Amino acid sequence: MEFGKVAPETLGEIDFKLPPDTLFTTETLQRAEKKPLDVHVGCAKWGRKEWVGQIYPPKTKEANFLDEYVKHFDSIELNATFYNMYPPETIAKWAEKAASNPHFKFCPKFSQSISHMRRLKNAEELTTQFYNSMLAFGDKLGPLFLQLSDNFTPKSFPELKAYLEHLPTDVPVFVEVRHKEWFNLAGTDQDVFRLLRDLNIGSIITDASGRRDCVHMNLSTSHAFIRFVGNGLHVTDYQRVDDWVERIVQWKDQGLQSVWFFMHQHDERYSPELCDYVIEKLNTALDMNIRRPHFIEAAQGGLFG
Repeated sequence: MEFGKVAPETLGEIDFKLPPDTLFTTETLQRAEKKPLDVHVGCAKWGRKEWVGQIYPPKTKEANFLDEYVKHFDSIELNATFYNMYPPETIAKWAEKAASNPHFKFCPKFSQSISHMRRLKNAEELTTQFYNSMLAFGDKLGPLFLQLSDNFTPKSFPELKAYLEHLPTDVPVFVEVRHKEWFNLAGTDQDVFRLLRDLNIGSIITDASGRRDCVHMNLSTSHAFIRFVGNGLHVTDYQRVDDWVERIVQWKDQGLQSVWFFMHQHDERYSPELCDYVIEKLNTALDMNIRRPHFIEAAQGGLFG
């Protein structure tokens, strides 16, 4: 992921401390029904050749990458569905590969044909096609997420509202806004987050070095979807994770029901290791036993040692 990328030498100049919770988030969590916290941690793709010899056995073929991925993680932020509209038959095959992991969930991204090309207008038929395919995941389907393009501004709020109001309500959905005016123009952030809360749609928080405005800390439901963009295991990556774990614990005490924490790195070979750190810290802080990735010993000695 290139979003929010900065020059490595500037990382020490950035204030990565998470902003305080908004009153909006406090109100959202106060309304929530108290339930045990459900936590999922994963990456954005399974098709990474860099992971062969790291977490995938040597000589693993690309056709078997998903078979191996589900042995290490309990979820994936599925960006593949953004680039291609897959038929239900393909989706069903992916779900079958994950059958060995009873807790595994796919979190598919809405097709770019809907969000970026049609820009949510006249997209009813495409949306129906997308949902029909995603439902082939069966019980392996987690929440869907809709990412709006970088140039989708608050001027398009009416189109966003109209589109979201007509989405099916039987599958959870999260929305990510990116254009700076959603956060920098007075009132626009509250307009969009209130809309999401009214529709029981989640708000994505994207933690990227060069876009601290996207760390808006507005939860529109009692579920958090966090897209974390790291910097190659820089010391600040670990400090930022520690801060997130502390905040998740606070949210749990206030009524948070689930967390979807997805790891991105500008160099994806480092994603499994930082994911492992996230899971280790969450397991300790929340007294959980989230599945951790298993690293091939030779790889740990070579790549990380």
